[in-house]
Parts: sequence; C-alpha cells; structure tokens
Amino acid sequence: MPSDSPGSRPEMDVLRMFADFRLPAMPDLEALTQAQRRNLEALSAANRVALEGAQAVARRHMEILQQAMSETTEAMRSLAAAGESPQARAAKQAELLKAAYERAVANLKEIADLIQKSNAEALAVLNRRFAEAMDEVKAMMNKPG
Repeated sequence: MPSDSPGSRPEMDVLRMFADFRLPAMPDLEALTQAQRRNLEALSAANRVALEGAQAVARRHMEILQQAMSETTEAMRSLAAAGESPQARAAKQAELLKAAYERAVANLKEIADLIQKSNAEALAVLNRRFAEAMDEVKAMMNKPG
C-alpha cells in the first residue's frame, strides 16, 4: 500500500523533476541583432568583392577582344601582301594560327585565374564571418543567464 508521505507521491516526483529542469538562458537580443548586422555586412562585402571581380573580368575580356581584333586585322593585311608563293603564304597562315591559338589559351587561363581569385576572395570574407559567428554563438551559450 502506497504511503501518503509527500516524497513518495508520483506527482511530487514530477514536480521535483520540473524544479530541477533548467531552460537555457534567453540569448541577448542586442548581441543577436549585432551578429545579424555583421552577417549582412559580410554578405554585402562578399557581393562587392564578387562584383568587382566580375567587372575586372569583363574589362580584361574587352581588352582581349580589342587586341584580337587588332591582331586579326594586321594578320589579314600581312597575308594579303602580294608577291608570296602559295607555300610561303600557307606557312605564314599556319604560323599566325598557331600564335593566335597560344594567345587564346593564355587569355583563357588569365580569365579563369581572375575568376578563381575573385571567388576565393569573396569566399574568404564569408568564411571569416562564419568562424566569427560560431565563436559568438559559443560565447552566448556559455554566458551565465
């Protein structure tokens, strides 16, 4: 037969369990607001870096196109020069094509490097902020509440 002492009743056990249960402290709303502001600033900075990188790529691409047009015009003039044998003209065309191909490959590599550099810089901004945010979360959770 169950005893009527207060410590042995099931509802008292539940009450004791709830008394011992502690909710995590509410985070500091000001700290959360500041953290969110820093997150948005980092995202804005990463977007700015990406945009600047895209603009640099577009500028360089335009320079490459202008250079290619100039070189093509000059190559056509030199090929149109009279007095060369068909074999000499064919050799000259092959030489021009080889040089154009090598420039195109070098230009593609340069553009790819510019894109990679820009992406790496933007990602570095986000990675730094992510690491800071994780430190902030740890500090908030360890803060006595």
